[in-house]
Amino acid sequence: MESTASSTAVVRHGPYPELTWAAILVGYFLGVIIAISIGYAALILGFSIEGSELAAILGFGILRGILRRNSIIENNIAQTVASAVNGASSGMMFSVPAIFILGYGTDFNPVLLTFGAIAGAFLGIGFIIPLRKQMIDYERLTYPGGVAVATILKSPGAGIQKAMLLIGGALLSGGLHAVSQSTGVDNWDLGSLIGMPGYMNGVWYLSLLTIGVGYIAGKGGVAFIIGGYVCYWILAPMLAGLEMFPVDPATGAVTDEPNALRLLLFRPVGIGMLIGGAVAGVVMAFPMIVSAVRSMQNAAKSEAAMSRDEMPIKLLYTAIVGAAVLLAVMAVMSTDKMGLGRGLVMAVVGTLWVWIAGVILSEAIGRTNWSPLSGMTLIAVTILIFISSGLGDTTAAIVSAVMVGAAACVAMSQATDLMLDLKTGYLVGATPRKQQMGQFIGAWLGPIVIIFLIFILHEAYVLGSDKLPAPQGQALASMVNGIMGGDVPAQKYLAGAGLGAMLSLFQPGLGITVGLGFYLPFNIVLTYSLGTALRVISDYKLGQGYAENTGIPVTAGFIVGEALVGVGYAISMIITAV
Repeated sequence: MESTASSTAVVRHGPYPELTWAAILVGYFLGVIIAISIGYAALILGFSIEGSELAAILGFGILRGILRRNSIIENNIAQTVASAVNGASSGMMFSVPAIFILGYGTDFNPVLLTFGAIAGAFLGIGFIIPLRKQMIDYERLTYPGGVAVATILKSPGAGIQKAMLLIGGALLSGGLHAVSQSTGVDNWDLGSLIGMPGYMNGVWYLSLLTIGVGYIAGKGGVAFIIGGYVCYWILAPMLAGLEMFPVDPATGAVTDEPNALRLLLFRPVGIGMLIGGAVAGVVMAFPMIVSAVRSMQNAAKSEAAMSRDEMPIKLLYTAIVGAAVLLAVMAVMSTDKMGLGRGLVMAVVGTLWVWIAGVILSEAIGRTNWSPLSGMTLIAVTILIFISSGLGDTTAAIVSAVMVGAAACVAMSQATDLMLDLKTGYLVGATPRKQQMGQFIGAWLGPIVIIFLIFILHEAYVLGSDKLPAPQGQALASMVNGIMGGDVPAQKYLAGAGLGAMLSLFQPGLGITVGLGFYLPFNIVLTYSLGTALRVISDYKLGQGYAENTGIPVTAGFIVGEALVGVGYAISMIITAV
């Protein structure tokens, strides 16, 4: 019997499949779905979640469950391509909405912006590849997100089960959101039912997506919740007791209406906290800047960049030069008033910033799993605005600066994403060169998907509205207004910036997360807190294994299902209007 069994067994000869057409096409498919889902969620909540875990789970469902392919490193390539596509979601969702919020949505060329973002993506990848061996092989930076994905890839049986749970969560969330959209019921005013004062704002947002993000973030979202609860359940009652509610400038009357409190008081302070927290985050990253510089020096001495494990260095130089030229073309053509000299200066500054910031962010996320991306973007746009302000045209100066800044933001996002994926590959035995090729193969598609998504959602819901608050875009728009001398509540911004900076100096990222709680509508914060509470309770009662094997796949499905239905309804609204 044993000899018969052994004679009929399939014996594999040669290397396992890795960079295959199946992996690339599955990566494209999953990348589009994840980019839409996470991009949509980022416009609501102001922060994005890592897409690699979703890609790894769904990749198992397709490659192993449907296509019957058994290679872990092939699935690793699929999730690398998918996360490369998704790399544009945070990069563009944190920056491009500012153009629309500022009222310049018809004053820029979206095709040019898209090509610039693709150029930025290639720059970020090309600049960070030579540091892989130094940061991962020699310094052994942790990259917790990459370790989490490797754990999924090493448990293929569980991966298929997680994929089924994710699909089930998506169907449930999508179905409920379809009912919500068709009936127009998306909030539940529990506060009025139990007799809460109106200023305490006891309205709950009916959204499984928001619950899902809260569950996945877990304890990391507690500061976000605290920000919202402090506003409406501590500060608002204090204002009522002291009779210090603000005056609505539109009516000249004192108002305790919760939305008015948010617009007049809490949101401006929250925007200031986002800016102050982001800048403080860069300051906190200074030790990592020093470490990153040492990594570059050590990589040069050990000729790590020339390792045969990596893509050929000449090919990388070609990609970097080509992307830099494309970025320069975008900068020069971003507005009719941009001269060749000023456009080239903006492109050079943007390219240098991509190199410096990409290394810093990769070092930061490798050591702490935290990345001051928003702060680096704010600084980049600030520098670019000072360069473009000499154009003598406010619209031209802002549009050109934000366009180049968006390309830089995509570049930084791609650099950190690639290092996370390379850490995963290091742990599962993948070939770095093939992963790097997978990142290039996927990076071009993300900006195209996201620019279409931005236009569709803005046309249907309006960026910066309560439906799509776009907090990071609003913070960038407010900072731009302040630089250009616009009418802004400077005192509230400064007070918030000071508070956000202090919180972030106490703990990296704290000022930003608390500031988001101040900025966002409280109905979103309330619903988000349900997800966080469920995660804390499940971890305490059932252990973290339950969250990893059941809770996170289901709640990830909540995000995917609701986002896809929301985007689908936006498209149908536009078609109907036409």
